[in-house]
Amino acid sequence: MASNPEFVKYVADQLTEAGQITYRKMFGDYGMYCDGKIFALICDNQLFIKITENGKALAPTLDMAPPYEGAKPYFLFEEIDNRDFLTEFVIKTCRELPPPKPKKARKK
Repeated sequence: MASNPEFVKYVADQLTEAGQITYRKMFGDYGMYCDGKIFALICDNQLFIKITENGKALAPTLDMAPPYEGAKPYFLFEEIDNRDFLTEFVIKTCRELPPPKPKKARKK
């Protein structure tokens, strides 16, 4: 089941204080970016955030699950209505993620 665009927009709106939040449709679901770094996936209207040490320290009891069959586990973040906690979690997660790789120039 694909994710609902209204759900994706709601999650993005919750994160306006975390940085520049964008999202891109991928295979019926969505990838979420903060300041150009992919930090989460939204699959079947569920928010999956990449696992980092900062995330583990901030929410040690948060469930982990793969966003789709065959994927590595992510944090399954169900408290999307708690804007302050979600924002703090994403900020701390993104600090730990590597910068996005530069795009390769296309050969003509």
